[in-house]
Amino acid sequence: MAGIAIALSVAGGGAFAVASLDAGVAAMPLHQVVENVTTLSLPALWTDKSLQLFRSDVTRSNDTADTLLSRLGLSDPEAAAYLRTTRAARQQLIGRAGRMVSVEGDAEHRLTRLTARWANDDGENFTRWVMERTSDGFVERQETARLNIGTRMGNGTIQSSLFAATDDANIPDSVASQLADIFAGDIDFHRALRKGDRFAVVYESLEADGEVLRTGRVLSAEFVNNGKTHQAFWFKEANSKEGGYFSAEGVSLRRAYLASPLAFSRMTSGFKMRFHPILQTWRAHLGVDYAAPTGTPVRSVGQGFVDVAGSQGGFGNVVMVKHANGHTTVYAHLSKISVKRGQSVMQGQSLGQVGATGWATGPHLHFEFRVNGQHKDPLTMARQSVAVEVSAAAREQFKQHATLAKVDLTAAASTQTSRAE
Repeated sequence: MAGIAIALSVAGGGAFAVASLDAGVAAMPLHQVVENVTTLSLPALWTDKSLQLFRSDVTRSNDTADTLLSRLGLSDPEAAAYLRTTRAARQQLIGRAGRMVSVEGDAEHRLTRLTARWANDDGENFTRWVMERTSDGFVERQETARLNIGTRMGNGTIQSSLFAATDDANIPDSVASQLADIFAGDIDFHRALRKGDRFAVVYESLEADGEVLRTGRVLSAEFVNNGKTHQAFWFKEANSKEGGYFSAEGVSLRRAYLASPLAFSRMTSGFKMRFHPILQTWRAHLGVDYAAPTGTPVRSVGQGFVDVAGSQGGFGNVVMVKHANGHTTVYAHLSKISVKRGQSVMQGQSLGQVGATGWATGPHLHFEFRVNGQHKDPLTMARQSVAVEVSAAAREQFKQHATLAKVDLTAAASTQTSRAE
């Protein structure tokens, strides 16, 4: 009754506040209504034996049937035995990382249903595998359904490395790698990153039954490096088989040469902004030294053919690739050579692996860019290489597409990342 009295007094105060605005309302009669309230029996709720438990997780490469179920909060030897014997679970779940698994369990922590989902190789569909308890034991079924494509966005600021920044922003590694590939002709992500550089990105999210299975293509991106802004927009012309990334002016970001001969990855990201550990600079302005672990893949920065593939004095194991217009690139101190003299190579194709052969104090790649025998800055050559533009027929369509994409990119740059600790 005390609680009702307080509630009525609050309600009365509210009524007075409103009535003070209109004298006619103040003259209306007030009525008091008293109702009996029946309380719920809480113990009856907690003794309900039909309680169902739900939990989701992602499989790990070292999972066994027992450890997977245990991590999902279940204790069910019968279910574990079924997982060990059924073919689908052995091939697609146990020992396979990255599979999304959801389970339902009863009050005794026994499995009632397990649902696993994974994306198919075609990139358009996913497989749903369901294992369910019945009165006669476990049964299973497998289905194929269409992936839903959603859109996600994020942004970050470089403090130590690109991957550290994307981790802080909850952006997947695959998106970070795509960013490095997209701007590979303009930014050397191994040497040119600066603390305070920032980025924003909009990318696809491939979803199944409301769960994100993996990320798709980057749709638009912006990277501010050393004060200069670079933008990229994915665009595919109506009559073209393949799309690509273009600047806001409709110029393709695909250059004749990449800015770096090392493919960017979480492993090489740890060697960000570093020259050779002893030289700490360009060596007589003839080349660039990239510190990287032995075995890191080395790629050709452009299309051409192999002119040298073997051991050569201080260079140790070296590959030299000849390109058009008298251009030659040199990749030295390799631990392994993967091409032969005279072989044609494409841009991004693997030439070998980082090592410490020849005159090297530690594992690193010595890289040179020569034009008619004269040494040039590789990043300058990458930026100066000719790039194609959007065709005249598709230019208006691209402008409309870029205008809409800029709106999303602006939103991505202003989003705040929420993290649950």
